[in-house]
Amino acid sequence: MSTLSVAKTTQPLFDVYAVRRDFPILSQQVNGKPLVYLDNGASSQRPEAVLQAMDSYYREMHSNVHRGAHTLADRATTAFEGARKKVQQFLNAPSAREIIWTRGTTEAINLVANGLAPLLKPGDEILLSQMEHHANIVPWQMLAERTGAKVLAIDVTPEGELDMDSFHSLLGERTRVLAITHVSNALGTVNPVADMVAKAKAQGVITLVDGAQAVGHFQPDVQALDCDFYVFSAHKLFGPTGIGVLYGKAELLEAMPPWQGGGEMIERVSFAGTTYNTLPYKFEAGTPAIAEAVGLGAAIDYLATLDRDAMEEAESGLLQRANELVASVPGMTIIGTSPNKVPLISFKIDGLHPSDIGTLLDQQGIAIRAGHHCAMPLMEYYGLPGGTARASFAFYNTLEEVEQLFAALQKIQRLFA
Repeated sequence: MSTLSVAKTTQPLFDVYAVRRDFPILSQQVNGKPLVYLDNGASSQRPEAVLQAMDSYYREMHSNVHRGAHTLADRATTAFEGARKKVQQFLNAPSAREIIWTRGTTEAINLVANGLAPLLKPGDEILLSQMEHHANIVPWQMLAERTGAKVLAIDVTPEGELDMDSFHSLLGERTRVLAITHVSNALGTVNPVADMVAKAKAQGVITLVDGAQAVGHFQPDVQALDCDFYVFSAHKLFGPTGIGVLYGKAELLEAMPPWQGGGEMIERVSFAGTTYNTLPYKFEAGTPAIAEAVGLGAAIDYLATLDRDAMEEAESGLLQRANELVASVPGMTIIGTSPNKVPLISFKIDGLHPSDIGTLLDQQGIAIRAGHHCAMPLMEYYGLPGGTARASFAFYNTLEEVEQLFAALQKIQRLFA
């Protein structure tokens, strides 16, 4: 029998049950139990509107984009470029030509790192943090190997926040690039990126913000942040896999060399030489992910139908309830206790391996993530070689699901700890 508190809980003014009906996958059973999907940090689910938009593309307009001389090509191009415009508006970017399609956050960071190589020389410094995803570490290490630059990492506090004293001490006259996550995928911490970008830019530093974990919870404003680059993946914004976004300031994108060569990114080709296309196509070699762009545009349209303030309040309620229930599971410890977090809890339970927790929860229909979360340096800092278990919530999760998670954890702890 569950030992959960019977304190009355209420949802904020947000009809989560109506919203859940928009997500077909949430109505299924897993291992004979109703699905409780708490792995949104890895990939969120898609609303019916996204599925329909992609189906409609394939049924009614599939064609290659831009140079076709027929109706289907016109339809596809209109939908494809319309999605780019929606991303521009979502990010509040000054121009759609500053929106580059990529395969995801990882490719976007690699594109930028490759493009900045001509600007770096031996002894220059690239400033990251200990809480970065591997995708925002390895490309910069590869760049450092090519150029002779050095990668430095801002310290993290025991509470899971960036150590700002460490940031200020490392930001120096040799710093050329600051690449920082907006939200930690392993801890949920929301970083003060606007202040960090402002301090870096005051010293002429190029800035990149990894927004992969942010965009599903709040809407960034790249003009307010004033970052040089902002990157994210569609599949964490309730859109399809296989497509991501690089926002970059036009003057920097124009100065960077192309990332890949081939069709679309050229203006003219001859064996005497090639001239490159204008932005954004200069960085979009080959046939793009057309249906996926349409799906991302539909996801942004869907989010626009929701009350974002109420949605964020609902998510805060989920995190608050989770924090209240931690004490109900003996031996449970939250890793990352910053008061400024998205709805995500990374945790350990004494005597249990994170992978075992994940497997046992799956038997009860509850999906979480277990391991190092592609953040090995952070796990090393916390002395957690096996990583953590991570439950990450979205606006379509309910308070009942939070309580189901903790009831299941109580059961696991009693049986196996």
